[in-house]
Amino acid sequence: MNKVAKFFSIQKQSVSVPMEEQRKRWFKEFLKAFVVLIVVYASMYLIRNNLKAGQPLLKKELGFTTSELGYIGFGFSITYALGKSLLGYFIDGKNAKRIISTLLIMSATIVLIIGFVLLSGNKATGAILLLWGISGFFQAPGGPSSYSTITRWTPSKKRGRYLGIWNMSHNIGGALAGMLALWGANTFFHGKVAGMFIVPAIVAGLVGIIVLFIGKDEPEELGWNSAEEIFEEVKVEVNPEMETMSKFEIFKKYVLRNPWIWILCVANVFVYIVRIGIDNWAPLYVTEQLHFGMGDAVNTIFYFEMGALLGSFTWGFVSDLLKGRRAIVAVFCLVLTAFAVLGYRYATSVTMVNVSLFILGVLIFGPQLLIGISLVGFTPKRSIAVANGLSGTFGYLFGDSTAKVILAKIADPKSSGVSVVGINLHGWNDVFTVFYGALIIGVCLLLLVAYAEEKKIRAAAKAEVEVQELAA
Repeated sequence: MNKVAKFFSIQKQSVSVPMEEQRKRWFKEFLKAFVVLIVVYASMYLIRNNLKAGQPLLKKELGFTTSELGYIGFGFSITYALGKSLLGYFIDGKNAKRIISTLLIMSATIVLIIGFVLLSGNKATGAILLLWGISGFFQAPGGPSSYSTITRWTPSKKRGRYLGIWNMSHNIGGALAGMLALWGANTFFHGKVAGMFIVPAIVAGLVGIIVLFIGKDEPEELGWNSAEEIFEEVKVEVNPEMETMSKFEIFKKYVLRNPWIWILCVANVFVYIVRIGIDNWAPLYVTEQLHFGMGDAVNTIFYFEMGALLGSFTWGFVSDLLKGRRAIVAVFCLVLTAFAVLGYRYATSVTMVNVSLFILGVLIFGPQLLIGISLVGFTPKRSIAVANGLSGTFGYLFGDSTAKVILAKIADPKSSGVSVVGINLHGWNDVFTVFYGALIIGVCLLLLVAYAEEKKIRAAAKAEVEVQELAA
C-alpha cells in the first residue's frame, strides 16, 4: 500500500538547481508533461466519441432506439459528473499526470469488454449502460488533472495559451475517434459495430502504458522553484493561513463559499447543452433529417472537432492578450454561436453542414475552454482540480445529461416529446429552440463573471503600479 501511495504522490525535492539552469531547461521539462497530458486526454476521446460514431450502426445492427442510446450516454454523464468532483478532490495534492495515465488504462479495459459484449450479437442494453458508466467514472478527472498540472508548470501570463493548446487534445481525439472506430470495424471486424469499440480500446490502453513514467507533475519534483519564481511572477497564494489548512478546509472556504465558482459552474451547464447537443447528435441528425450516408455522418464529428481545435488555441491566446479577460471573450463567442446555429439548422447539403459545424466548433469551444481558465483565477492552486472538477460535474450532470436524454426525447420520433411550462417540445426544430434558450442564459451569467474579472484585473494593475512607484 505504501508503494502504491508513493507511486501516485508528488515527489518534491529541495531546491538544488540554479535558477539560470531552471529557466534554460524549463520548456523541455514542461513539454514532457504537457505532451503526456495531450496524448492521454486525446486517447480518452478515442474511447468516448466512438459511441457517438457508432450510433447509426448500433440502431441498424442491434436495434437500439434513439432514447436507449440517450440513456447509455446519460449513464456516462452521471458517473463522469460525479467522478470529476470526487476524483478531483482525491487527486489534488497527488501526481495528477500519473493518475490519469493509469485511469486511461482502466477505462480502455472497460471499453474493450463492451466491444466483446457487442461482438456476441446481443443487445445487452443494461450491461452496456453499466460498463459505459464505469468507463466514464475512470475518465472523469482527465480535464481537472490536466488543468492542475499545467497550472503548476506555467505562470499566469502564459497559462491561457498553454491550456488552449492542451484543450485541442480532445478535439484531436474527438476528430480521430470516428475515423479510427470505423476503420477498425471495417478492417478487422467486417464492418460490425463491435470493432468500433475494440480497436480504439486497444490503442488507448497502449498509450496509457507508454506514457505512464514520462514527465513530472510540477517543477518542484526536479528540485526546482515554482513556476512563478522561475518566471519572476508574484505568487498569488500569499496567505500564510493556507499552509496550515487541511484540504477540506481550503475546499470549503475557497471553493464552496466562492460565489464566482458557482456562477461559472452554472454557466458551464448551458454551454454544455449547446456543445453536446450539437456534437453528440450530429451523425444521427444528418442521417435522419438530411439522409446522409454513414461516411458523411461520421465526418460531421471530424469537421466539428477541427473547428474546435482552432477555437481552443485561438480563444485561450486572445484571452491572454486581453490580460486575462476570459469571461468577456466567452460572451463574444456565445453571441456569435447564436448566428452559427442558424447555418447548421437550415443547411441542405453536406458542404453547408460541414462548414456550419466547423464554425460552431470554433465558437462553442471558446467558452468551454475559458470557463475552466476563469475558474483557475478564482481559486488557489491547492484546489484547482476539485474546482475544475466541480464545474465539470455541473456541466455533465445537468448540461451533458440534458443534451443526451432530454434532447433525445425531443428528437425521437417514437417518443411524445418533452413538456416545459405547458409547451410540448417535439422534433428536431424544437431541439434548436433549446439551444437558443441555453445561449441566452449562458451570456447573462458570463457577463456577471466578466464584471468580477475586470475588477480583479484593474486591482492587480493598480497594485503593480504602486509596487513600481515604491521601487523607483
